[in-house]
Amino acid sequence: MSLPDKAFPVSWDQFHRDARALAWRLAGLGQDFRAIVCITRGGLVPAAIISRELNIRLIETVCVASYHDYVNQGDFQLLKGITPELMVDGGQGVLVLDDLTDTGKTALEVRSLMPKAHFACVYAKPKGVPTVDTFVTEVSQDTWIYFPWDMGFTYQEPIAKGSKG
Repeated sequence: MSLPDKAFPVSWDQFHRDARALAWRLAGLGQDFRAIVCITRGGLVPAAIISRELNIRLIETVCVASYHDYVNQGDFQLLKGITPELMVDGGQGVLVLDDLTDTGKTALEVRSLMPKAHFACVYAKPKGVPTVDTFVTEVSQDTWIYFPWDMGFTYQEPIAKGSKG
């Protein structure tokens, strides 16, 4: 398995700060969201943080699979759909959350189900930026983000290999 050269490890503390920054941006929109739909699995953690910060009690999931080998994005599979009540009016007033938009394929698929929902994510890559309404941090397309729920505590190689202590 060959991963991109640029690694961006994110700690729990950093992710929490970034998710709260997203909540501040969303609060600044002046929109009262009636519910959150989080795209699983990545959207679960930001949904927990943002639901608290914005006082949104109704949280739903849309369960999808697209990264089948953690490197190449495969076909989109809808494993669990969205509650019909939240799809009324095209999802108007619903906040759809994910951790990352990479190519934007997942966001576009979910947006086809809820075209009037507000799409937000914590991190975005250039190809995915046009598919979301709000995000916090943009990283290059060739960067692999290591989320805290995917990592253990291990030694990290320095960026400049062979550098002196």
